[in-house]
Amino acid sequence: MDRTIYTEDHEAFRQSCAAFLERAVQPHAEEHVSNKALPRDFWTSAGAEGFLGLEIPEEFGGSEAGDFRFNAVFAEELSKINAALASCMSIHADITAPYIVQLGSQEQKERWLPGVVTGENLLAIGMTEPGGGSDLAALKTNAVRDGDQWVINGSKTFITNGYSADLIVTAVRTDPAKGAKGITLFGIEATDPGFSRGRKLDKVGQEEADTSELFFENIRLGDDRVIGELGGGFIAMMQKLPQERLICAVSNVAHAKQILLETIQYCHDRKAFGQSIGSLQHNKFLLAELVTQIEVAEAYVDQAVLAHSEGKLSATDAAKTKWWSS
Repeated sequence: MDRTIYTEDHEAFRQSCAAFLERAVQPHAEEHVSNKALPRDFWTSAGAEGFLGLEIPEEFGGSEAGDFRFNAVFAEELSKINAALASCMSIHADITAPYIVQLGSQEQKERWLPGVVTGENLLAIGMTEPGGGSDLAALKTNAVRDGDQWVINGSKTFITNGYSADLIVTAVRTDPAKGAKGITLFGIEATDPGFSRGRKLDKVGQEEADTSELFFENIRLGDDRVIGELGGGFIAMMQKLPQERLICAVSNVAHAKQILLETIQYCHDRKAFGQSIGSLQHNKFLLAELVTQIEVAEAYVDQAVLAHSEGKLSATDAAKTKWWSS
């Protein structure tokens, strides 16, 4: 089926993305797997090509495209290469950067966003914790007020980009008595005294994805590191869920589509009983079902992308899109 949500501009951007990834990623795939991370020169190359600032205002070096379809195109091309690449890039540009753009003070934006655009300030988001996972109600990382500073202690785990990140937007409990309203977001820099990283975590898949443990031991920060309102972290994270869920759905479908294309090629090349296995009737039925399922999912996700680009995607619809595509 023809896709109707993308214009000539989007398709031209897609070609630019594909050309960059073919040049910057594919020749180094084995190296990325062995290092369990993407090298910094990849990030700066992506920044130089303009791929990291699609949602960042021009005054901070971004392109401020104002159209989420460009983000979706980039995510699709990343996912064709591998899911790990899409995860790392999305965490940086689609999931974490919007917290600074939409909630950060002018000083914070000036301090952090130019490097986000160039790839010199790599982002991660610190939510998941040992034991509690991503259940914010079980959040244990805490900040205690001491004069005009906050003293932060705790840990995070399974943090994508964690081993390489320069800035971690971190969920911290600032008032245990207020439940969800006692969670605040802090911008913790890798150079802050008391910050350390654990090991790069081994995973079943997405080996290229930089995933690690993070530790905070008596990190002292002022109010200038609070992102958004004090106690507003939970609400902020809930408000950002639609885009986070949607970009996962986009990547899921694109990755599945690429796997299907490789499967069809294998069925064409593999011979049995004097013919390609793809010509066997039973296998034709199976492939037809897979093609149909993926095209249905793609059409569903496309409409969600269009709705989000117009500011109309609800958290519920985003959740359904992610579930259906997973």
